Amino acid sequence: MHSAQLVLALLDEAYQKKTWHGPNLKQSLKGVPARQAAWRPGPGRHNIWELALHTAYWKYAVRRRIEGGKRGSFVLKGSNFFARPKKGKATEAAWSADKKLLEQEHRALRAAIAKVLRTSRGAKFLRQLYGVAFHDIYHAGQMRLLRRLQER
Repeated sequence: MHSAQLVLALLDEAYQKKTWHGPNLKQSLKGVPARQAAWRPGPGRHNIWELALHTAYWKYAVRRRIEGGKRGSFVLKGSNFFARPKKGKATEAAWSADKKLLEQEHRALRAAIAKVLRTSRGAKFLRQLYGVAFHDIYHAGQMRLLRRLQER
């Protein structure tokens, strides 16, 4: 398999395609209501909702690097982690909107990757590209753990 095909396959599996190792990122969010997504295991700890936006942000950050976009152009103000839910906004609509943002960022990144890998610049980004896939799997595992902790 050519490295470009491998990178896209890794990205797809980590986010949404069937896996052999367990739930991918999208599967880890499936069926999680806003109340569960907002639950924290302790003060100052991240919740599922924040992890979902964190993964969206890093998909954006890698895409911005590929496309040469302006720094600070993410749709949400800030970077890396975003406090969620916003005060008084732990609604299903707000949670759905943030999951939609994750989906949009994933699709935009995948399109940018497919495009750059057809150029001589593609090799420059390979490490970051498979890193995005590993990042998704890492946080998918955290999300699954948070879900299990809530069952106690």
